[in-house]
Amino acid sequence: MDMKKRITLELRNRSPAEIVELVVDNSRSADGEVEGLTDAFTELEFLSMVNVGLSSLSKLPSLPKLRKLELSDNNLSGSLETLAEKCPNLTYLNLSGNKIKELSNVEALQNLKSLQSLDLFNCEITSLEDYRESVFELLPQVTYLDGFDQEDNEAPDSEADDEDENGEEGAGPTGDYEDEDDEEEDEDGSEGGEVGLSFQVNQGNQEEYDDEDDYAEEEEEQAGDQGQKRKRDVDDEGEEDDDDEDD
Repeated sequence: MDMKKRITLELRNRSPAEIVELVVDNSRSADGEVEGLTDAFTELEFLSMVNVGLSSLSKLPSLPKLRKLELSDNNLSGSLETLAEKCPNLTYLNLSGNKIKELSNVEALQNLKSLQSLDLFNCEITSLEDYRESVFELLPQVTYLDGFDQEDNEAPDSEADDEDENGEEGAGPTGDYEDEDDEEEDEDGSEGGEVGLSFQVNQGNQEEYDDEDDYAEEEEEQAGDQGQKRKRDVDDEGEEDDDDEDD
């Protein structure tokens, strides 16, 4: 599928200005140029064009909010000066697997003042003597080269960074969710209080019922005792009458 058609499908009936992330990996560029992207993608922050056959970035549109750009496994060897002009706020750039051979090929990235992470895996430039030291010296704004800083400390996971940033930016909504949880707990607590009162009332009623049952049982026992007593009295009287008759 060609890149232009792929981008149209990725829009899914949305306008370009609504797109924040766009992935067109493994689509094809007919002439090695960027196709289907326009200046209308004003809100685009993440763009991935992996293995699309790019050999030039000259037709890359202006993407002022673009922060992360994936260009690995293409045929790029130059024209990187376009990035500073069209994507001045890039913080992450992946050029792995391209035809970058010399330091002069990446010299144009000096104008990307916000660039923090650069990947050049599987590029011929990595075989140069003192490759890492040279790139860090050429691009002092870069903190991580191929995933490690100058002291060989690994770069933090990009997804974790996104979560942290989203957490900071979304602090308000997160707080709102916590408030809602508190409200739910309060509601549950109040309902629990009502249940507690009902239970106490029912328990009190049950105790009254139990007292009444006990009282009824006592009355029955007393009645039974009186009945037995009366029976004994009757029996005794009957015996006395029999004795009188015998006399």
